[in-house]
Amino acid sequence: MGWIGLFDGQDHRFDEAGLKQENTTFSGLPSPETLMPRGSLLVETRLSPDGRPRTLLKIQRDHPWHFSLSLQALPGGGFILIETQEDRMRHVTLPHIPDGRMDLIRLTYRWDAPQKWGHLTMERPETDSSHSVDISRPHPLPMADLAQVILHPHYREPNSDISLMGVSDQIEPHGPLPGLTGNVPVATPNGYVPAGCLKRGDLVLTNSGNAVPVLQTVQQVMPAHGSLRPVRLRAPYYGLRRDIVVAPHQRLVINGSQVEYLFGREAVLVPARHLINGVSALYATGPDFVAYHHLLLPDHEVIDAAGCPVESLYIGRIRRKPEQLAASLLAPFNRAHLPEHAQPVWPVLKPFEAIALALSRVA
Repeated sequence: MGWIGLFDGQDHRFDEAGLKQENTTFSGLPSPETLMPRGSLLVETRLSPDGRPRTLLKIQRDHPWHFSLSLQALPGGGFILIETQEDRMRHVTLPHIPDGRMDLIRLTYRWDAPQKWGHLTMERPETDSSHSVDISRPHPLPMADLAQVILHPHYREPNSDISLMGVSDQIEPHGPLPGLTGNVPVATPNGYVPAGCLKRGDLVLTNSGNAVPVLQTVQQVMPAHGSLRPVRLRAPYYGLRRDIVVAPHQRLVINGSQVEYLFGREAVLVPARHLINGVSALYATGPDFVAYHHLLLPDHEVIDAAGCPVESLYIGRIRRKPEQLAASLLAPFNRAHLPEHAQPVWPVLKPFEAIALALSRVA
């Protein structure tokens, strides 16, 4: 099914039958006895630079059985998830060394009680870094309690500063994330084809003019809020022939005399989120959920998206990391048939560098 609960910092929605892209009429809380044997809980927040301890999320009930779930930021850095059911407790600590900035943190708890495993993952979208720890033998979570924490402010800690929360009844994959919306036109030998219509075996054109085969296509539906909110890139900037909408983490390949002058490199990689300036790039508006797509090619390539050079799906050497591979969108594919991608030859700009570049492009 997928996403059943969403809180974007202001509005909230929950439907155990699944949230659609259009508005959903609230049909009441689930039964107190309804359990979620597996699922994903996503929380985004900004941590204070002084590393104060904070309770981000706390759920507790005593009827018809005792259950509690808490997610806390620890003093001096790190996070702890504690889950109890009757007299059985599970807990896991996720180390994190703060660097004095109020970085956005995305925490995702994934659990599968029948398979007896769970993961707590911390991502820092602004630096594209992540870290995970395992939790063994997690309990099923009561759906009604997850609904309450989405729908009612007094179930969330007042000092948690949560900007996004999502609940899915599925194990939502973890990286590498796709970055193109389905209608982004991608150059092929037969003209432009929407990214969502391409399939395994189709040919796409790279920036070198070569036609290369698509090894796999991937897709993931995500909340269109918080650090996952899509970005509209506007024509004619960045070589675009028309506006396109991409994920905030989708990296553009930008070159030209300004790049050489500012950074001393032939080209640079820039996540779309760093280009937002209200003119050439701005946050897109639309439904609460967005389907991101991408193309896995034999090598890490530059492809043409409506005239704008963007990178294909970069997977590094994930095939050598079985646990990470199993938690990703690539899990259904034959590990032996996955390519290995070398590190990109171009540097990825830091946010302040991207701001300088974006300003120079619209000056």
